[in-house]
Amino acid sequence: MTTQIRSIGDLIAVRNAAGPAALTAAGTGDNTAVTGVIIDRAALNWPQSCTVVIPFIATLAAAATLSVTATLQDGDNSALSDAATFAAIASGVAATGESGGSTEQSQIEVDVSLAGAKRYVRLNFTPDLSAGATDTARVGAVIAFGGSNRLPI
Repeated sequence: MTTQIRSIGDLIAVRNAAGPAALTAAGTGDNTAVTGVIIDRAALNWPQSCTVVIPFIATLAAAATLSVTATLQDGDNSALSDAATFAAIASGVAATGESGGSTEQSQIEVDVSLAGAKRYVRLNFTPDLSAGATDTARVGAVIAFGGSNRLPI
């Protein structure tokens, strides 16, 4: 008899990857790189895939935008002193303010194969507001790892 696991939580491991970062257009945090958390894939039983999720909420003037660029780095050194770009995760406009301004809430999601990735990974991202000093945003990142040869810890 085969036992089936019925909980998605038994099949994946979700980790905080970076942030959250708060930013104000043309001010604090705007167009500023956020360095993520170093994650040890060996501690997660060597997952072979992941979904990077970058959730955001932004208050935008009409036609103003929030853009996000991100990269997933990998390396063999636990401090990632040997970090190299493994995958480009997101770039471009993530949200645009509606007529009269609006609050936009969503996320960027990208599936990444980790086949060939080294032991340690880190997600870095840079949020950028296009408008003057009135627009604001909060941006964070999580990674859901899966595809390990054993269930995550």
